[in-house]
Amino acid sequence: MRPDLITFDCYGTLIDWRQGIAKAFRHVVPEAAGVEEARLFDAYERAEAEVEGGPFRPYREVLAAAAARVAELLGWRIPAGRDLFLAESLPGWRPFADTNPSLERLASMGYRLGILSNVDDDLLAGTLRQLSVPFDLVVTAQSVGSYKPATAHFRRALEEVGGRPDRLLHVAESYYHDVGAARPLGVRVIWVNRQGRAAAGDVQPTVEVPDLREAVDWIEQLDR
Repeated sequence: MRPDLITFDCYGTLIDWRQGIAKAFRHVVPEAAGVEEARLFDAYERAEAEVEGGPFRPYREVLAAAAARVAELLGWRIPAGRDLFLAESLPGWRPFADTNPSLERLASMGYRLGILSNVDDDLLAGTLRQLSVPFDLVVTAQSVGSYKPATAHFRRALEEVGGRPDRLLHVAESYYHDVGAARPLGVRVIWVNRQGRAAAGDVQPTVEVPDLREAVDWIEQLDR
């Protein structure tokens, strides 16, 4: 069934946050220069999940707390006055090469598009300037007061389609934040598994693809 609304996770799905985070650390923390991107990002990802699992706070504070944990874990020191370096760098994180062409294909097919993101409103505003299509729905952590995998983002999107999960399609890279949260609500999920990771649980995505181009190819079949 053709969905009424297609939503996307933003960072990791549309925006290359792995490279953005690695570049930000290497720019600010000298010791990060010789560390592999995968090792740095894996440490960051674990730290961020721990911070987001606590009491809700703005995402710029989550970024600062997660960066501090990474530095502690790896024996680094963040220079004085640079606690917010990740938030300051975030609007400059670049889209993947397939992001804008894929979004433009979907827009040309007449789909309504949305973003469901664990971020502050003002930080996302900087990112939206790098994306080449408008979005009909934008749901941030700031607007719902929680972070995925809590379900408030998805419930807000479901309101847009009359509460009908079959009318919503979500596209995301994170199994933890998105696949495992949206599928139990009956929402179809395309898992854009860019890193070729194993599923982190028993919940199955509707379909697994390696990139956004193949995600759009799959969506295109719904119109046939």
